[in-house]
Amino acid sequence: MQPTQGRIVTRGRIAALLELGAGFNPEFSGRENVFLNGEIMGLTRAEIERAMPSIEAFAEIGDFIARPVKEYSSGMYVRLAFATAIHVDPEILIVDEALAVGDAVFANRCVRKFEELRERKITVLFVSHDLGLVKQLSNRAILLLNGRIEAQGSPTDVINRYIGLVLEKQQSSHEKQQRFGASYRHGDGVSEILGVQLLNAEAQPVSTVCGGQPVTVRVLSRFRQAASDPMVGILIRTRIGMDVYGTNTRIEKKHLGAYLPGDQLEVDFHFDCWLTPQQYTLTVATQSPDGSSHDWLDDVIPFDVVDARAAAGVANLRAEIAWRVSR
Repeated sequence: MQPTQGRIVTRGRIAALLELGAGFNPEFSGRENVFLNGEIMGLTRAEIERAMPSIEAFAEIGDFIARPVKEYSSGMYVRLAFATAIHVDPEILIVDEALAVGDAVFANRCVRKFEELRERKITVLFVSHDLGLVKQLSNRAILLLNGRIEAQGSPTDVINRYIGLVLEKQQSSHEKQQRFGASYRHGDGVSEILGVQLLNAEAQPVSTVCGGQPVTVRVLSRFRQAASDPMVGILIRTRIGMDVYGTNTRIEKKHLGAYLPGDQLEVDFHFDCWLTPQQYTLTVATQSPDGSSHDWLDDVIPFDVVDARAAAGVANLRAEIAWRVSR
C-alpha cells in the first residue's frame, strides 16, 4: 500500500509477516508457497532449495509441508510463514502480531531468532500489544495514537506512557503532569505519593543491595480525598523493563481501613532481595479497591544488586549441588 502522504524509503530486501492469510496461496502446498514467496523476494530457486531444510526444521509441521495451506491450523500457518520470512535472508523484517499464534515452545524459538537477527544488525519492525516482547526485543519504540506518533524513545518509557493512557481511558480522568523522578506518573489524585525509599537492614536509604540482603521499600502517601480500603503496591523491573516481582497490600491480605483528606499513610514492604546481579527499577502505586490508580510512579528508584555468586536470569535461587560417581 502507498502512504496517504509523505514517502517511505527502504534500503534492502524486505520480508513481511503480517496477518494470517497474507502472502500464501491457500491452494498451494506449504512447500510451493515457500518457493513462491522466495521468488517474489528475488531469490533464485537454488537459493530457496538450500534454505528449505532449515525452513522445514524451524516450522516443524512435518508432512503437512506437502499439503495445501488451506488445510493448516492457524498455528501451523504462522509457523511456516515465520520460518519462510526469516530464512529468505531479509535485511528488513516486518512482523505484525505474528507471535500471538503458536505454542510457548515455538514462541520462544521465534524470540531467540529475533535476538539473533538483531545481533546480525537486521532491521526488524515489530508491531505488537505484547508489552513484554516489545521490551525484550526492541531498542526503540513508537506509540501510535489515532494515526499519529504519541511517544517515541526507549521501550520502557514508551510502554509506561501507553499503560498510562490505557488507565486514563478506563478511569476517564485527566493526566497528572507532575514528576517525581519517575519515567511516567499517572492517577486520579485521590492520594498522592510523597516519598519512596529503598532501605537496608539498618533502615538506611541505599541504591545498591547485596544479593540476599533484607530490604524495605517504604511508601509514604497523603490522601486528598476520603478513601476506604485503598491499596499500596510495588513492582520491580529489570533495566530493560521486564517485570520481575510485584505485590500489593491486598495480595498480602492487609486491609488498610478508611482515610480522610489530609491523612498520611506509610507502608513498608520487607523482603530478602534474592535477585541476580544487575540493575533494577522500583515502581510504586497507591490505588482504589477496584485497581484504578490514585498515584502511579513508574521506575521511581533505580538500584543495583551485587553478589559474588553470579547466576543467569533474574532470580538467584542459591541451588545446592550434590553429585555421585558410580563405576
